[in-house]
Amino acid sequence: MVLLHIKHGDESHFLYETNTSTPIDQLMGEVLNIYNGRLKINRVIGEMEELAKHGTLLPPDMMGLTDEQVEELKLKDDQGEHCKPTEYIFNKDPIGRRNGYQPPDKMQELIKKTIEEVRQNISKDLVTKNQCLTEAVVQESLNLLRGCIMIIYPMNLPTHDPIRMELENREDLTGLQASKEIIEPSMGALWFAGKAMLRDKLVRDYLGKNEKCKAVVKVAKISSGAPAREPPMTEEQKKQLMMHYYRRQEEEKKLEVDNDDSYSNSEWADNKSLHKSLLGLNRVSWKPR
Repeated sequence: MVLLHIKHGDESHFLYETNTSTPIDQLMGEVLNIYNGRLKINRVIGEMEELAKHGTLLPPDMMGLTDEQVEELKLKDDQGEHCKPTEYIFNKDPIGRRNGYQPPDKMQELIKKTIEEVRQNISKDLVTKNQCLTEAVVQESLNLLRGCIMIIYPMNLPTHDPIRMELENREDLTGLQASKEIIEPSMGALWFAGKAMLRDKLVRDYLGKNEKCKAVVKVAKISSGAPAREPPMTEEQKKQLMMHYYRRQEEEKKLEVDNDDSYSNSEWADNKSLHKSLLGLNRVSWKPR
C-alpha cells in the first residue's frame, strides 16, 4: 500500500493508505472527507466541553440578554426546559450563551472520557506513531459523541443547539472562522512535489508503480494556489546535522592538540637517552656554574 502523509500548509494532519491504481478524483474525495470530518469532530468537542459546564445553547433571540431583559421581553427557552437532564446543577453561563443546566458530575465525567477517547482516535500524534486514519474511524468517533449525547439527553438537544446541528449535518458556519477551514471536495486540490494532482490521473502517474512508497501530499483549496514546498530537511534532521558538525569540530580541536610536537624536547622522547644514561651523560649541564 502507498502511504500518504497528509498536510495542510506545514501542519501534519494524518496518514492515509491507498494504492497506485486509485484515481486522483476518488483519492481527493476520501482524503477531504477525513480532513473535514476531523474539523467537524473538533467543533463538536469544543461545544460539548461548554455543554458540560453550562448546559444547552439558548435560543438565538435570548443569547447575550440579561435576566431582566428576558423577563421584560417575555422570552422562554421552551426546548431547553424540555431537553434538560433529569438531574442537573445550575451553573449560570457568564456570557449568556447557554441556559446553565449543567449535567451532574457522573455525566460530566462521561463527556470528558468520551472526548478523550475521540481525541486519541483522530490525534495528529498518530502520524509519529505511523498509524493511518480512515473514514470509518472518523465516523465511529462521531457516533461515540452522538451516543454520549443521547445518554445524557435522551430527549435529544434543542434543534438550534450547534452539537445537534453538527451531528445532523445542518451546521451553519457562515461568517465563522471554521467555514474558512473546510475544503469542499469540489473546490479542493491535492499537491505533490509542488505539482497539482489532476483529477483524471491515477496515483501511479505521480508516485510511480511502487506500492511500498511514502509521500507527503498537501490539501488546499483550488483558489489558494500552490502551497509552500516541503523543506529539504526537518527540524529534527537539522538538529542532528548541527550536532554532527559540532562533534566533528571538537574532534578536530583534539587532533590539533595531538599534532603538537613540543614533546620532542622531552627527555623521554630522546631516542639516545639509554646510551647517554649508560655513559653517565644524561644529567650533564653545559651551563657555567
